[in-house]
Amino acid sequence: MQKKLLIIPLLMLFGNGCNGDYTTNECSLLGFNKANLLCSSCDQLKKFQLTSLREHCTNCCQVDEEKSIKVYAKARLEVCTCKFGAYPQIQAFIKSDRPNKYPNLTIRYVRGLDPLIKLMDSSGNVQEVLAIERWDTDTVDEFLSTHLERIEDDYRSNLV
Repeated sequence: MQKKLLIIPLLMLFGNGCNGDYTTNECSLLGFNKANLLCSSCDQLKKFQLTSLREHCTNCCQVDEEKSIKVYAKARLEVCTCKFGAYPQIQAFIKSDRPNKYPNLTIRYVRGLDPLIKLMDSSGNVQEVLAIERWDTDTVDEFLSTHLERIEDDYRSNLV
């Protein structure tokens, strides 16, 4: 009885293989979750010597969406020096040489303000504001390297 139950789905798959995509039930019988399977995952099967599953995987997968990273022309980190005690990681970032890597980053001291980053277009219009009070030094650095346009500049002070 169990052999018949296994043969029927396999026949359905091979008969349906010419059409390209499998149904959700067919993918489930093969061990794939069609709703959550990304096609980029199917490319990884070769690493694990599972190339025999690749055809079935590609018939069950969802095309990956390209996620574009928004890049801004300028950024301004705003903070109050009186709050450095509460945000030592932000102070460490500002006092280090890391801000010098970003000529399009300015640091502005605003009395009473918790730390935030304002991301701007090339005209200086604020596009996005992010509260960064819980970020550590490496997170600020990584965020800026990812979301700020790269500008080669010999020397420039970041203080306003």
